[in-house]
Amino acid sequence: MDYKEEITNYFEKEKATLDAINKEDLNTLMNVLVQAKDEGKTIFIMGNGGSAATASHYVCDFNKGISFGKEKMFKFICLNDNIPTMMAYANDMSYADVFVGPLKNFMQDGDIVIGISGSGNSENVVRAIRYANENGGVSVGITGYSGGKVKQMSRYNVHVPVDDMQITEDLHMVLDHCMMKILCSK
Repeated sequence: MDYKEEITNYFEKEKATLDAINKEDLNTLMNVLVQAKDEGKTIFIMGNGGSAATASHYVCDFNKGISFGKEKMFKFICLNDNIPTMMAYANDMSYADVFVGPLKNFMQDGDIVIGISGSGNSENVVRAIRYANENGGVSVGITGYSGGKVKQMSRYNVHVPVDDMQITEDLHMVLDHCMMKILCSK
């Protein structure tokens, strides 16, 4: 079987979408994150499915990759990395509250809450963003498709403007690695 045409089409769509990302939004996000680091704020991050893996990857890249050997370090916490805690909240409350529960316990005024959602409509991410907005947190969305509720609700948002989950998830990781590459050199 010859897949070259489909491969080319995928890469062309990805390149066009990458060019369409608002670079000013990414620059703003980087400044929000650096300010949080400088002020000793915690940055909570979360997602579902592939976005959960992306959230975990951001934590590794910011806590170790960017922070290693630096006097001031990023303090990222991934809310989807503690499976027993998530399952306890899912069982006793609802799956839609698995991220709000830990935020109620740990989030302080001025902490950052990042929700990664390809559709922008994952209810547990939406609820976490709403909680942050209503309780002194600084909300950030990293979205795709139309951006959904997360884009509308978030104080800051970096949007990947494409109706394609795989390209959205690819470029959410590109955002991470772009920020890492730049911030490691500072």
